[in-house]
Order: sequence, then C-alpha cells, then structure tokens
Amino acid sequence: MTKIIAPYKYEELSRKSVEGKRLYANPWGDPVPSVTTILSATKPKEAVRALNEWKKRVGEEQAQKITTEAAGNGTMMHDQLEAWNKGTWTRGEKYTGNSTILSRKMADVIMDNIEPHLEEVWGAEVNLCYPEVYAGTTDLLGVWKGKPTIMDYKQANKRKKREWIDDYFLQGAAYALAHNELYGTDIKSIAIFMCTRDCEFQLFECGEDEFDYWATKWSERVAEFYNLQDK
Repeated sequence: MTKIIAPYKYEELSRKSVEGKRLYANPWGDPVPSVTTILSATKPKEAVRALNEWKKRVGEEQAQKITTEAAGNGTMMHDQLEAWNKGTWTRGEKYTGNSTILSRKMADVIMDNIEPHLEEVWGAEVNLCYPEVYAGTTDLLGVWKGKPTIMDYKQANKRKKREWIDDYFLQGAAYALAHNELYGTDIKSIAIFMCTRDCEFQLFECGEDEFDYWATKWSERVAEFYNLQDK
C-alpha cells in the first residue's frame, strides 16, 4: 500500500448558491467559481461544435444515455479509488461501496498501473482554492515518480489522443497553482490516469518542461471568464 502522509492541513470547502450561481465558499475571501465552471464557460467554439455534432449524429436521447452511464461508472470508479487512497479500503477486501462490475474492473486497472510509481499520498479529493479567483477539487495529491504531483482519474468510452485532453492539463495546472499559492510549494507535475470501458489504461503526463505553458493557458481562460462576467 502506498504511504499515506499529511504534510499539509487541507481546508474543507463548501459549495453555496449566490444569485443562482454555484460557488465555493472559502476562508480566503468571497465565494469563487469552480475550475470546471471556468473551463465550461470559456470552452472553445470548435469544441462546442464537435459536441453538438456528436449529439446530432447519435441522437439526443442516445447521447444522454451514453453520458449518464459514463458519468455513473466514472463516479463509482472514483469513489473506490478514493477509498483506496485514503486507506479506508484495502485491495483484497470486499468493496462495499456503490459499484458495478465495470467500475470495479476500471478501478483495478488504474490501481495496477499506478501503484508501483505512487510513492506518497498527501490527500485524496482535496479542495484547493486560489484566493479570490477560483477553487476546485483534485482527485489525488502526492509524490508520483519522485515528484510532487497533481493527479486526476478519468474514465473514457474509448482511447483518447493527447491533443484531445487540453482541459485535463488546464485543470491540473489550476490545482497546482492554487496549491503553490496556499502552501508555498512548487508543484509543476501533472498526471492523468485514464481507463476506457474496454479497460485499457492510458497515462498522460505534464512535467516541468511544459507546465508553464499550461499555467499560462489557464490564466488566459480565467481572464476570459471574468471578462465575460463583466459584460
């Protein structure tokens, strides 16, 4: 089992509604939007167009069915991995949380692939806030391949190419910048652990050589989001 340590005391943040908007309440200032809210509001037009074309191609009803099923399996997979990371469930024991055969298989695939390189767990489902700007929750924080790393679990219906997952790296950069701001760290490593419905594992990593690129792109999306709010 990966060593669980707690070098930082992470704050539990709550969600609240302000003028119909769901925001993160936090100790560092006014409620702020989530990372996913910012990414959704500033999604490039070509990405929106591609999503709409897919819905037309498969039909609205089928698209909703696929999305709902994927989200359900993804949530259950995340829950099992969270229990493993927190040490509340150990491999070999019967998992008693909500799950499907598929979600358990997907969780197993991810655990098999990451356990040899996951050296320390600092926290799972960690709330992070960049004061007065944004907040969010990263799936996993700790030491991966010798470096402090922001880690996220993803499920997919089919294999993805690296150029399709810009938002995942933007998300990781957002969490790293927030952690660095709050705790004085210098995290510049992101790892995305993805499993498909066919139980294929994919690893996508961002190291120091490209972290600044994603951090800059994230800052641009944040600026775009707040510009939209002022209009």
